[in-house]
Amino acid sequence: MALLLLSHKARPHAHRLRILLLQCALLSTVTLGCAAGAASQSRPVEAHAVGVAKPQSRRADAARFRRRAEAILAARGPDKGVWGVLVTDAETGEVLYQRHADTLFAPASNAKLFSTALAAATLGVDFRTRTTIETSGTVDESGAVHGDVVLIGRGDPNLSNRKFPYEKKVEREGPPEKALGELADALVARGVRHIAGDLIADDSFFAATRFPSGWTIDDMLWSYGSAVSAIAVNDNAFTLEIRPADHAGEPAVYSVEPASEFYTIENRVQTVSGPDEANLTVSREPGVRVVRVSGGMLAGGDARRLSIAIEEPAEYAAALLARLLEARGVRIGGAVRARHVVDALPGRSDPSLETVLAERISLPLAEDIRLVNKNSQNLHAELMLLHAARQGQGPGTREDAVKFATEFFKAAGIAEGDVLLSDASGLSRRDLVTPRAVVQLLAYVETQPWREFYRSTLPVAGEDGTLAERMKNTRAAGRVLAKTGTVEHVSALSGYATTVRGSRLIFSIFGNNNSLRAQAADRVIDAIAVAMVEEIGPPARARRRR
Repeated sequence: MALLLLSHKARPHAHRLRILLLQCALLSTVTLGCAAGAASQSRPVEAHAVGVAKPQSRRADAARFRRRAEAILAARGPDKGVWGVLVTDAETGEVLYQRHADTLFAPASNAKLFSTALAAATLGVDFRTRTTIETSGTVDESGAVHGDVVLIGRGDPNLSNRKFPYEKKVEREGPPEKALGELADALVARGVRHIAGDLIADDSFFAATRFPSGWTIDDMLWSYGSAVSAIAVNDNAFTLEIRPADHAGEPAVYSVEPASEFYTIENRVQTVSGPDEANLTVSREPGVRVVRVSGGMLAGGDARRLSIAIEEPAEYAAALLARLLEARGVRIGGAVRARHVVDALPGRSDPSLETVLAERISLPLAEDIRLVNKNSQNLHAELMLLHAARQGQGPGTREDAVKFATEFFKAAGIAEGDVLLSDASGLSRRDLVTPRAVVQLLAYVETQPWREFYRSTLPVAGEDGTLAERMKNTRAAGRVLAKTGTVEHVSALSGYATTVRGSRLIFSIFGNNNSLRAQAADRVIDAIAVAMVEEIGPPARARRRR
C-alpha cells in the first residue's frame, strides 16, 4: 500500500545533420568534437575528455576552494554522509577539485541530464510528435462512424493545459483536460455525432511497461510516479482537493479535477477543532481504483490539493474522452476501452488507421527539454528516452531503450560502468553514476551545436526552476546553471558555473547516505557552489594572456 512524441518529416538537410551527428557519436572511438565539426555553423570547440582520472590542480585558487569544500563536508551532519565532487575548468579540462569522483552514487534527478542530452542529440530540438483520433470505418452523412474510433497516442507529453513557453515557473490555462477537449471539438467539427463501434485509447506506440525497474510502491500513488504511457493526459495525474467543513465534527468535502468517475474516492476525513487532531492520510492499493483519504482537517483551515498518479493512463484517457464527447452530444454505441501492446511483439509499427478524424501536433522537443530540466518532470523524461530509442533503433522494449542509451553514453566518452541507469528520470533506486560521468556528459554537450540552448534549459541559481529559492543573495546567484536532484537520503547538483573572476566551470556534486533533511543537504551543496564561484579564477594560460 502506498502512503502519505510519430515525428514530423524533418527538412532533408536537418535530417541528414541529425543522422551525421548520431553516427558520429555512436561510431567514433574519439567522439568529442565530432558532431560540432559536422555542423558548419558550429564554432570550433576544444574538447577535453575527463573520463580518465587526472591529477588535482595545485593552483592557489583551487587550493583555497579545496580547503573550504573540505571544511564544509567535515562539519557535523555532512560528515555522516558520502560525498562525491568533481570541479573542472570548462576551457582546459583541468581538474580543480575531486573527491570520490569515480565512485558510483545515486543521482536522483541528475539522471535527467543524461536523458535530455540523449534526446537533443538523437531526436533534434525541433522534433515533434502527433496525437490523432482515427478510424478504419466509414462516416455517413448523418455523422455516424461505422466502426471503432481510436485515440492514438504517440508520446506527446503535453496533452494538458500547461502554458508555453516556460518562463520562471509552470503556468496553467484552462481545464486540465484542455488538449483532449480540443481533440473532441475537432471530432465534432468533422461532423461526428455517433460512434457505432467502440471508443478506444491506443498507447501501443511504446512497449507496455508502465513502471521502470527500481521505482517503489510508494511512488505509484503520487504524480511524480505516474505510469509511463504513449498517452499522457494531464501528466497522467489528477488533482484531489480536500476542504474542511465550516464546523468541527462535520465531514470534509472533496472535488476531483479533471472531473471523472474513473477513481472512487473513499472520504473519511473529518473537520476537527484542534491542530493536534489535524492530519491527513492517503492510500491506494496497486491495481485498485479506490483512493482512500482519512484523518482530520482544521476547521477554517486551507484546502489541500493532492496530485494523484493514474496507474492506467490509456483506460483513463478513454473514459475521459468518452465523457467529453458525450458532453458535446456524441453518442457512443460500443464499449469504452484501451488497447496496448505486449513486449513480446517485436517490430511493431505505428498503429495508424485509414482515416484521421482529428489531429494534434506537439510542441517542439526544445520546449519540453526546458520544462524537464527547469522543473524536473519525471514522466516527460521517461518519454524522451522512449522516443530517442524508437527513433534510433525502431520499436522495442524498455530494456532495449536503456541499452540504446547506454551505447550513446559510451560514445559520448563516458567510461563503461560509470553510468548505470534503469530509468530516465532518476526516480529508480537502481540508478548509479559517477561525478566524472556527469562532468564528461556536460563536456560532451559543450561540443554540440545545441550547447547554448541546452545550457539555457538548466535552472539558474536564485532565479528560476528548482533553483529559484537557492543561493539567493550570494555571489553564486545567476552564475550557477545546474540540475538539481533529490530523493530520500540523496542530494545532487551538476552543471555549469561562471566564477566572479570569469572562469567557466563544469561541476558535479553528489551527497548520498545522508541523514540530513533535504533542505539541509541542499545547503551543504549550495555552500560548496558558492565557494567554487568565489575562489576559482581563470585558467593559467588565460592569466598569462593578460
